[in-house]
Order: sequence, then C-alpha cells, then structure tokens
Amino acid sequence: MESLLNLIFSIELVALIFVLVLLKSSIKFVPQNRAWLVERFGKYQSTKEAGINFIVPFIDRIAADRSLKEQAVDVPSQSAITKDNITLSVDGVLYFRVLDPYKATYGVDDYVFAVTQLAQTTMRSELGKMELDKTFEERNQLNASIVASINEAAEPWGIQVLRYEIKDIVPPKSVMDAMEAQMKAERVKRAQILESEGDRQAAINVAEGKKQAQVLAAEADRAEQILQAEGEAKAIIAVAEAQADALRKVGEAADTEKGQKAIQLDLATKAIEAKAAIARESSVVLLPEQSNDASQLVATAMSIVNRINHQQRPQGTSPNGDNA
Repeated sequence: MESLLNLIFSIELVALIFVLVLLKSSIKFVPQNRAWLVERFGKYQSTKEAGINFIVPFIDRIAADRSLKEQAVDVPSQSAITKDNITLSVDGVLYFRVLDPYKATYGVDDYVFAVTQLAQTTMRSELGKMELDKTFEERNQLNASIVASINEAAEPWGIQVLRYEIKDIVPPKSVMDAMEAQMKAERVKRAQILESEGDRQAAINVAEGKKQAQVLAAEADRAEQILQAEGEAKAIIAVAEAQADALRKVGEAADTEKGQKAIQLDLATKAIEAKAAIARESSVVLLPEQSNDASQLVATAMSIVNRINHQQRPQGTSPNGDNA
C-alpha cells in the first residue's frame, strides 16, 4: 500500500513538472520593438509582437527574432571613379529599420549584409555620375540619391533606409596637392582683390575728403565775401545817410538869415585861406581885378602880409624882432 502511494505521488510530481514545462514553452514574452516569427512544422505560422504570446509546445518554434528599431551600419571604405575619371576612397554610415519582419526573414538571407552591399554599389553608381568638385559641393544631394536608390531596391526585403551619410571622401594625393595649390592661389587672389578694393576705397575716401574740403572752403569764402559786401553796403548806406542828414541840416540852417551870414563868413574865410596858400607858394600876389573897394583891398593885403610874416618869423621871436 505504501509503495502504491509513493508511485502515485511520483506520477503526480512528473505530471506537474510536465505541465510547468508545457506552460513555460507555450507562454512567450516578446520585448518592445521586436518581432518573433513562429514556424509550425517548418512552415511560417505567425508573427508575435511585443507583449504576452502563446505558442503550441513542441510544434511551434521561434524561427527568427527581428529588431524593429532603427539600426546604424558602417559602410566600409571603397573605391569609386567620378565622371572626370578621378579615383576616390569613400565610406559612410547607413541608417535603416525593418518594416516587414516576414520579408526581412524570408525575402533575403542576411538583410544587413544585403543592404550594406547595396549601399556600396549604389554609392559607386551615383559617384560615377558626378564630377570631383560636385562630390564635395553637393554631398546632401548625393546622400539623398543613394537613399532613394536603396529604398527602391530594398523594398522586397521589407527594409526602409532612412538616411545615408558620407563620412569621408579621400581623393588621391596628387589631386589633394593640386586642390591645395588651387585653394592657395584662390586665397592669394582673394587677398589681392581685397587689398586693391581697400586701396581703391581709401583713394575714393581721400578724394571725397579733398572735394568736401574744397567745397567747404569755397562756401566759407563765399559767405565771407557776402558778409564783407553786406558790411560795405551797410557802411556806404550809413555814410550816405549821414551826408544826406548833414546836407539836410545845412540846408535847413541856410534857409535862415543867420545861416546866410554864416555861409558868407565861411566862404570869405575859405577865400582868404586860399589866397594865403597861394601867397606862400609864390612871391606874386594877384588881387581881384574888379575890386573897387580900396579899404577892402588894403585890409586884404595887410592881412595876407601879416599872415606871411607870421609864418616866416622864426619860432620864439616877437613881432618887433625881439626874442621872446
């Protein structure tokens, strides 16, 4: 009886272990951004996505585990010939992801190797369409062309190429030396152009400065002449106004009896001074021809003689000849 109980316990234990193994084999937890392809009797059965999944133990098996994340693959350096027959050494980085795990598993044996080789051949083909200078200037266009060509060819594999980046483009040493010489000549040319532009601008600035100085000097002279002319005009006007005022006052005074006498006296005084001046210059004294008043002539003559004697008498002598 005891042996029978032990046998039953052993059978139950084995059954429990078998059930646990079956459960473990049938329950599958697929990680995020991954896809598991299940085959049943060697034939594709289903694709299990992230989360808990169930399969039939001992019948189904996980045939492939595909990552759905974006992957970066280094494209090895390779030689390519440009349109102008220059050999270049080019390498790059390819970024892609799996869109269809079924095609990536059953459409190609190794999709990573296949897409890498496709990137190399496409890159050689695209570089053969471009000249050397364009490969440096239009690198973005070259990358876009490579991506478009790879996507067209990799569609049956369930692969999407997101972008392709060229890391290095290395031309031969002779071409590098020629390019360096060309760049040096271009830098010298730009330096000479900049220097000549600087000299030209400096000359223009000097000429403009001289021109402005001459213009300012001419404007200053013109302003000075205008001010001087205005001053002279004002002076002339002031003198004319003063003379006019004096003549007006003289005329007003001459219009009276006293003014007439003053004019006669002034005229007589000026006549006597004129005669005295003539007497000083000449020994002959001319008297008026029509002078009928003897007393007037004598008085005039005596006045002239006394004036002459007074002017010819040495300084410090009295009228009688005595010393003062």
